[in-house]
Amino acid sequence: MKTPQLPDVGSFIREQRERSALSIRKLAEMTGVSNPYLSQIERGVRRPSAEILRSIAEALAIRTETLYERAGLLDGYEAPGISTAISTDTKLTISQKQALMEIYTSFISNDQEDS
Repeated sequence: MKTPQLPDVGSFIREQRERSALSIRKLAEMTGVSNPYLSQIERGVRRPSAEILRSIAEALAIRTETLYERAGLLDGYEAPGISTAISTDTKLTISQKQALMEIYTSFISNDQEDS
């Protein structure tokens, strides 16, 4: 008998973990969640609590709201626009923000020309 799948938060967590080059064991250690439980979350068998999602988001350096939305805990949450996200990101230098905005603006301009 196949276990019903929960919202795609588990596969998203797995993708983010792999992008961060973290083993499931390392992520479990960073979040205080057991390996088997984290594996079940990634496979969509278990539904993690908001607190566990928060610790996973912190360990993966992603927005908690992103995981909450994927888990179906937030409806209608609107992420900040790209420009706002770039300008308020404290991990970026001013020159990095300017470069990203130029690239983003060029993509937007190209998309509008193609329409």
